[in-house]
Amino acid sequence: MTKNFVQELQWRGMVHDIMPGAEEHLMKEMQAAYVGIDPTADSLHIGHLVSVMMLRHFQLAGHKPFALVGGATGMIGDPSGKSAERNLLDEKTLRHNQEALKSQLGRFLDFESDEPNAAVLVNNYDWMKDFSFLDFIRDVGKHITVNYMMAKDSVKKRLSSDAKEGMSFTEFTYQLVQGYDFLYLFQNHNCTLQMGGSDQWGNITTGTELIRRIGGGKGFAMTCPLITKADGTKFGKTEGGNVWLDAERTSPYKFYQYWLNTSDEDAEKYTKIFTFLSQQEIQDLVITHQEAPHQRALQKRLAEEITTMVHSKSDLENAIKASNILFGKSTSEDLKQLDEKTFLDVFDGVPQAQVSKDEIDAGLDMIGALAAKTGFLGSNGEARRELKQNSISVNKEKVKEDYTITSSDLINGKFVLLQRGKKNYFVLVVD
Repeated sequence: MTKNFVQELQWRGMVHDIMPGAEEHLMKEMQAAYVGIDPTADSLHIGHLVSVMMLRHFQLAGHKPFALVGGATGMIGDPSGKSAERNLLDEKTLRHNQEALKSQLGRFLDFESDEPNAAVLVNNYDWMKDFSFLDFIRDVGKHITVNYMMAKDSVKKRLSSDAKEGMSFTEFTYQLVQGYDFLYLFQNHNCTLQMGGSDQWGNITTGTELIRRIGGGKGFAMTCPLITKADGTKFGKTEGGNVWLDAERTSPYKFYQYWLNTSDEDAEKYTKIFTFLSQQEIQDLVITHQEAPHQRALQKRLAEEITTMVHSKSDLENAIKASNILFGKSTSEDLKQLDEKTFLDVFDGVPQAQVSKDEIDAGLDMIGALAAKTGFLGSNGEARRELKQNSISVNKEKVKEDYTITSSDLINGKFVLLQRGKKNYFVLVVD
């Protein structure tokens, strides 16, 4: 192998635990590794990205990545890091989610090439669905003691006196099922390494134990740190919930904004983890950032790289244009290029008033638009004063009292953006 995968991940701060001998094992020849992905939704969110980036680096280093969609384990629910049991999904939903996840993973992993290290997507439901309960407890369960399973942190936490509720037998068996996945991939695909978040160490090492006891072989484990934010709030969450990779769930504009708003403390760490920039490029960026932190060079580059990777170059350009609408110089033409979802995301929380389509078709005068019909300003007198002082804009362009709002001003056929000064916005919604 020409590239040292473990070293690459170490300088990026992406290694939490690694089993002795793993680095030497990977330097011998092309190896196969897998990461398990929970298919409880039809989109990945950015909490999944670290392990996906690990697989991408693995493939770039010349190795063969397997993405395992946990159709079977998704039906049980992993107790690691969870305080309560989760809902169980039916097979149809799991299959739909699997296809959606594969198309997102295809932006990171090469599934299509003829190269020997092309990525493979597997679903553990395919080998678990015909495995009877009796066969499983006889062929797999007898090799692992209850004492061994109870010693795992994920089990201990749920059985501690602090836990709000106990742990069902279903969840207790989770580590055996995940361990069997590793054994199955080892036996059928010569997969010798499992990777995941640091909370998965217990489940992964159960797999290496099964490979030793049943497979008579050697499996390796490697985990990455769980991503945290310097301020202690949860990474990958906003007030609206998860930050998803699916544009329908989280628009490219909101996705871009999430990374752009990263703190200085986190930006360097995230740039190492979530981009493929080289060590030298990142060092240069850090120096540039330190010289002028207010220009947010690190955050901008991070947001650009990851938005392009997850979405596209044109989505990035639209997200930057949309960001400039609030914070920079932009025109009514820029506004009119925004799709409805992005427009509503940009002006999320801005006060609104409804006006009828008939009023717009007839022409809405500025006093009506600012005060009488909408209440944006307190009175008609205040509206006149602000118009005289040249501080009112319609769709980012200054207007006087004699201006009339018509259907040609509509953004997406239904919005007009009013503005007083630089920062006071108001949206007319036409119905």
